[in-house]
Amino acid sequence: MTGHQHHDGHDGHEHGHDHGHGLRDSIRHVVVPHTHDAADSVDDALEASTQGIRALKISLVVLLATTVLQGLIVAFSGSVALLADTIHNFSDAMTAVPLWVAFVLGRRAATRRYTYGFHRAEDLAGLFIVFVVALSAVLAAWQSIDRLLHPRPLENLGWVIAAGVVGFAGNEVVAVYRTRVGRRIGSAALVADGVHARTDGFTSLAVVIGGVGALLGFPLADPIVGLLISVMIVVLLVGTVRAVGRRLMDGIEPELVERADHALHHVEDVLEVEQLRLRWVGHRLRGDAVVRVAAGDLVAANAVAAAAEASVRDHLRNLDEFSVRTLAAVA
Repeated sequence: MTGHQHHDGHDGHEHGHDHGHGLRDSIRHVVVPHTHDAADSVDDALEASTQGIRALKISLVVLLATTVLQGLIVAFSGSVALLADTIHNFSDAMTAVPLWVAFVLGRRAATRRYTYGFHRAEDLAGLFIVFVVALSAVLAAWQSIDRLLHPRPLENLGWVIAAGVVGFAGNEVVAVYRTRVGRRIGSAALVADGVHARTDGFTSLAVVIGGVGALLGFPLADPIVGLLISVMIVVLLVGTVRAVGRRLMDGIEPELVERADHALHHVEDVLEVEQLRLRWVGHRLRGDAVVRVAAGDLVAANAVAAAAEASVRDHLRNLDEFSVRTLAAVA
């Protein structure tokens, strides 16, 4: 961490991100936002948890309302295929429940068995969401291949298209809301749940495109678009697996480490940062650092350590715990 150099504009927390330039990276950049936004992060742990739970509640209501609307369309159309899609959307909406439980568990106080608390439940919920997204890709691909091998006419095309539009709109609204809140509070699992809603929206969009294709005399549009949607879901899944897996492996975004390093070097009498560690626990940050200081006595060194900790907290608002250990300057 030596050789740190201050740059103009760094205090504004502006950090570049390498999004890649390939097709897969371009698609991921559009549909899978970063899991953090430090400039707009929530500094209070309870408030962050409250915002996460509120996002899950509101999005669950929106998805259930979408399911009810689709159910009404099913009642008017009598389409068995639409009934199956409505049941699928309802089951997907309920995946918000495990994440909701994880946020509630994260509020519980630490125990003698779980001395760090229960924040990891959020990351486990993220794993469950990854599984559901993967299952969605497999089911979408299987249904599309089955329709290619065994073509069958679509019935009630007008109702099918209407249901698809409703499903896409509801899921997209939820996807945008969940990912936005997930970024703000630093929750990879909530962002993953937003990606899950977006994949469901893509599936509904495939229904719309397939229905329009059938109206135009191209019935194979439905399974072909379904296969393309399956590929897009896999692209989304790769990014989601990386984000959730990185959290479980205590991975951290390099720009957050850079920001903490910058904060430490801003403290007077800090000569060098010997060690700096950060990790996510749920949607909150924890870490520690070892710094070499110019202070000559213990009282002064402790004062530098306290100032260094406060500086890092100012730069990383969603930081829960951070400790600083000092080393005397080498003569």
